Amino acid sequence: MATTPLSPSSTLTPSSPVLTKCLPLPYSSNASTLVELISSRSTTTSTLFVYDLAEQADFGSLNKTRAGAGLSLVGRLSQGTSRDALTGSVLTAYSTPPGLAEMIPSLAYSPPPTPNSRLVLQIPTVSAIGDRLTLSPTLAALNPVLSILPESFVVILSATPQETVDLAALAYAFPAHVIHLFDHHRSSREVSQSQLQIPSFPSKEQVGDSVQSVLLQSGYRSFDYTGDKDASIVIVVLNGPLALALKGNLANIPNIGLLAVRVLRPWDEEAFRGVLPSTVRHIYVIEDAPLHATRGIVHADVQGSVLSLSGPTPNIHHEAVTPSRLSELLSNPSSLVHLLTDSPLFPSDIMPRDVATATKLLFFSTPGTPLSSVPERVEKTFAHSASVSMRSLSEHDILTRPGGITADRICLEPRNYRGSHTPLSVNLPISGDSGGACHFLAVLDQSLLKSHSLLKHAKRGASVLVTTSWSVPELVSNLSVKDITLIRDRELNLYTINPGAIASLVRSSDPAQSSLLGLIVHLAFLLLYLGSRASHAAILKLTESLYGTTVDEIPMTTLIARVWEGLLQVDLSAIAAEQSDAQEPRKDFEFNAIAVAAENGEAVSNGARLGTWHDAARHMLFPHAFIEQVTWSNSTEQHPQIPTLHPEISDRTYLVTCTVNRRLTPREYDRNVFHVEFDTTGTGLKYAIGEALGIHGWNDEADVLDFCSWYGVDPDRLVTISVPGSDTKVHTRTIFQVFQQQIDIFGKPPKSFYSDLAKYARSSVDRHALLFIGSPEGVSTFKKLSEKDTVTFADVLRQYKSARPGIEALCELIGDIKPRHYSIASCAELTVDWQTPSGTTRYGQCTRYLAGLQIGQKVTVSIKPSVMKLPAEPTQPLIMAGLGTGAAPFRAFLQHRTLLASQGVPLGPVYYYFGSRHQSQEYLYGEEIEAFIEEGIITKAGLAFSRDGPKKVYIQHKMLDDMEALARMLHKDQGVFYLCGPTWPVPDVYETLVKAFERHCGMDVKAADSFIEDMKGEERYVLEVY
Repeated sequence: MATTPLSPSSTLTPSSPVLTKCLPLPYSSNASTLVELISSRSTTTSTLFVYDLAEQADFGSLNKTRAGAGLSLVGRLSQGTSRDALTGSVLTAYSTPPGLAEMIPSLAYSPPPTPNSRLVLQIPTVSAIGDRLTLSPTLAALNPVLSILPESFVVILSATPQETVDLAALAYAFPAHVIHLFDHHRSSREVSQSQLQIPSFPSKEQVGDSVQSVLLQSGYRSFDYTGDKDASIVIVVLNGPLALALKGNLANIPNIGLLAVRVLRPWDEEAFRGVLPSTVRHIYVIEDAPLHATRGIVHADVQGSVLSLSGPTPNIHHEAVTPSRLSELLSNPSSLVHLLTDSPLFPSDIMPRDVATATKLLFFSTPGTPLSSVPERVEKTFAHSASVSMRSLSEHDILTRPGGITADRICLEPRNYRGSHTPLSVNLPISGDSGGACHFLAVLDQSLLKSHSLLKHAKRGASVLVTTSWSVPELVSNLSVKDITLIRDRELNLYTINPGAIASLVRSSDPAQSSLLGLIVHLAFLLLYLGSRASHAAILKLTESLYGTTVDEIPMTTLIARVWEGLLQVDLSAIAAEQSDAQEPRKDFEFNAIAVAAENGEAVSNGARLGTWHDAARHMLFPHAFIEQVTWSNSTEQHPQIPTLHPEISDRTYLVTCTVNRRLTPREYDRNVFHVEFDTTGTGLKYAIGEALGIHGWNDEADVLDFCSWYGVDPDRLVTISVPGSDTKVHTRTIFQVFQQQIDIFGKPPKSFYSDLAKYARSSVDRHALLFIGSPEGVSTFKKLSEKDTVTFADVLRQYKSARPGIEALCELIGDIKPRHYSIASCAELTVDWQTPSGTTRYGQCTRYLAGLQIGQKVTVSIKPSVMKLPAEPTQPLIMAGLGTGAAPFRAFLQHRTLLASQGVPLGPVYYYFGSRHQSQEYLYGEEIEAFIEEGIITKAGLAFSRDGPKKVYIQHKMLDDMEALARMLHKDQGVFYLCGPTWPVPDVYETLVKAFERHCGMDVKAADSFIEDMKGEERYVLEVY
């Protein structure tokens, strides 16, 4: 049976969006958005799975639901009893290449596709790579596993935005399971003025006869060939951003052709040979691979295809492109050229392609600030232009600067331009060694000049606009020597504008927050963009459709005039560039985030979801965005709370040190009881007699690893889950950390768990069994499992193997480890393991953790008030009944009584009842108890060792011998009765006290019951049972 590779963070049966074939879409609709619209229609998809990695790449947000709410995709595919497989449906899933790579081995178990039962995986190609966590469109994660993909799957790849939309719809027409890979890294996220067309909304009932017939009807082919029709050198590359970049750079170069692979599976050898020129002598395969020496699936397919060519067999050359190399190729045009010219096959005079007719704009801003809207305002300016075609793309860097930094690319081309679609990252690169490509560059936050090297992206003679409140001398002092030198060498035209000052001139109230700020900078851009053509009338004409003739009762003519006056050109020719020791080195912009929420710099949904190290890094770098910060009002206390020590719980926590950990019971005895002592020096921990110590323990490491192995999950994979006690904050941990430190996988499941787990069971037998246990009729079965067999969550999962929730769902079903509370007895006496009637050894979750403590090890603890309190008057009689480790608080009581006796304080009588199985093995602290008896601290002891005699004797039997004294002490002398330990003796002990009151106080049963109830209200009948 296949294991679940990645569990869906959500499933959805969506309603159909209100769209028709001819519905106009807003200019800002990009291809990725349309893929979501296509695949989320109820006429297209029966059930939609949004996997967490796709959600982190900001794909699937239109259909996002509570994380962990979905069923396992693999289970829905691999089980013949699946409701979807039986009734017929089309399942859609979103993931990313790394997620798909984990999924492919399990897809081998999927049922064969039928016209009314298929799977479509829409895969946005974006992955975090390297120690810098930059984003890349690499498919390297898929290269090792694509060869094992079942033949029932079609793999298609799209490159341009329109192709992405077309193939996303076409995926539902293939009579097969389909994997559609599209460039969500950049191309499909581009916003374009030219409206994308949806050919027709697909229907899951309309399925073609074969893969080839569907392709033929669509106008697409398995392979696209461009270039010299008589080429001797043919480059073979997967359809995608690299294919587009190569196509643009190789246009009109003789003797070279480019073959882009659109349909990777099934590989059509005949079609491949059909598009190759008969003159080909060298085939140069370029494919994504995790290592440079790796030869992947494309190389193998090409090699097999050319064996049957008529004539000489071409020589096959291979270039493996690693993830970091791919990012460099797509962001640095010279690297793309060197990829080819470094090989002796290609001419050395290939030059980077530049779209001479395009005007390239680049904006840098801080997310969520008023000026971050300027690029969108510029886009809207050209959205309906009849002469200019606009493309734009936003990227974010949240790791190199607090608050993040956004880069907005805008490319303006003549409307009649018919060049090939080259990725914006190639047309307008933002790389560390940039030689400058943009005609206009805007820095919309002056502090960015102090942290990042941005001006180098402007080409010679470009205009640079800086929004700043600095004076010219202040601006110069904050520019690096490199920036000043670059401005001079490239003859950049540097301008500044202070939008806050202009806003205060035209509107005196609250200029800093004024909505005018973005408008003012937009007008400044238009002045520079129009250049010598700029005039009040020209700017009014461009902006009238956006703003009208007045804004907040301010005439646009007034605003234009103020902007014209406030736009200053800065001349640095006479200013000497001096290196300052105080200046920090400038950083490069790095693309590491697609979506950034304005609120906290991170788009994170509530609930649990699988994460990446990218996500973990953001949690470490920006913990305020994820974890509640705790502010303690008494900052002057001698031992303040450690803020990071379980901040999610309301109890004060302490970090104490284990100083003693020894076993009390004999090693051969089947019940292990340990004596543990903690050093609280310097922690400020204080407690009252009878209070409980809360131990915040961990699950056993070996047990966690064993469970992960059995469940088929990688313990080192990351999961982002809710912080304990919070509905709004999340944190990222490895699966091992989650099950060891937070999720109570070895705890006792409540009755509701069985009902909740039933919905994940793929076996009808398991599902009905779980539903029965969770129902009112299954109470006896549940009681046996819970109290007699003492099963854990892990045991239930092992017993009902077909119920396999995803990791995120499992975390939510189980819940967090709660602190285990133990009555403080100046030490902790803890029963660690026991055996069930079937002979299975059981361990207490936290007590096993304590039993394994090493001397010097730190432990997180808290104090919990307890009902086990001494009476106000020392002369009041004490009757204490404890079973096994339930005697712990009474040891503290007796120590306290000893202290009072040494001080000459008059004391009342103490009756001590203790029960265990064998005196020789489980008479806990027997020597101390005997000393308390000898010293008179204990007036009388009733010791019941149930297995030492021919007849079982329990504490209630010892109490029967003392009924007269018990009745007198409780009825006449205001004595206090305590019972601590397991729940099972409570009814017998209660009955014994009722008999005592009947015989020696003249009460009937009803009166005795009423008297005991009164004792409870007076806190003289105290139970602490578990």
